[in-house]
Amino acid sequence: MEGWIKLHRNIQDHWIYKEKRTFSKYEAWLDMIMMANHKENKFLLGNELIKVSRGQFITSELKLMEKWGWSKTKLRNFLKMLEKDGMILKESDNKKTTITIVNYSDWQDQETTERPQEDHKKTTERPQEDTNKNEKNEKNEKNINNRCKLKFGNESMEYKLANYLKNWMIKNNSKAKVPNTDRQMDNWSQHIDYMLRIDKRDPEEIKEIIRFCQTNSFWMTNVLSTKKLREKYDSLYLQMKKSNVVPLKGGSEYAGGKGNNQETDQYDEVKTLKLGKA
Repeated sequence: MEGWIKLHRNIQDHWIYKEKRTFSKYEAWLDMIMMANHKENKFLLGNELIKVSRGQFITSELKLMEKWGWSKTKLRNFLKMLEKDGMILKESDNKKTTITIVNYSDWQDQETTERPQEDHKKTTERPQEDTNKNEKNEKNEKNINNRCKLKFGNESMEYKLANYLKNWMIKNNSKAKVPNTDRQMDNWSQHIDYMLRIDKRDPEEIKEIIRFCQTNSFWMTNVLSTKKLREKYDSLYLQMKKSNVVPLKGGSEYAGGKGNNQETDQYDEVKTLKLGKA
């Protein structure tokens, strides 16, 4: 199910939300999104003026442990899991812990946060117009796609690698479910960014992994997104090495079978680009 619902932060003041309980991982993640600043802010911490960007919040492990009813081990494991999946960035010092929600605008659109009361009034005054919420949500999502600034231009390495996988999938299956909007393509590029920036993968190696998985009868039906590519990367790498894949300049060769350099090397110019975002 796709689309948006509008959830105001005031829900945190409701008696249902305040119920003393041990938070689930989902509740903890939702709580983090609601704690994040929807616009840039500053506050004093002792004698230090702290700047907090949109999508960030300042906290401490102790506060989160008390709020969620978790042990220190459970909390640290959860935060490490979110970091590994590219959902958050965490920075800690002896005074505070700063958490950044990655792609915050994907979860909370700027315009939605700045006009909650106006939107609520419109919703209550026009109940009949909301009978088909799925259709309305789909339109809202398209509008949000147009408003949100894309992180990765089509000349960035992240975009080119994501597009390389997309082209291979279409080549293998003309009806493959691939990104068809700029926002969807940006999301695919984001997982490539995680591979480059967090996992420290080599871009040329990522390219060869994509080639391998999309020419392997098993993996071509199982790796159908950049997110899945990242999840299965180590397994793909080991199997690629075991299969004696020999990459060739201007083309590729897999276990004795030659590839078509005109169809498969649409991304080769990436080698001339520097790492980083567009």
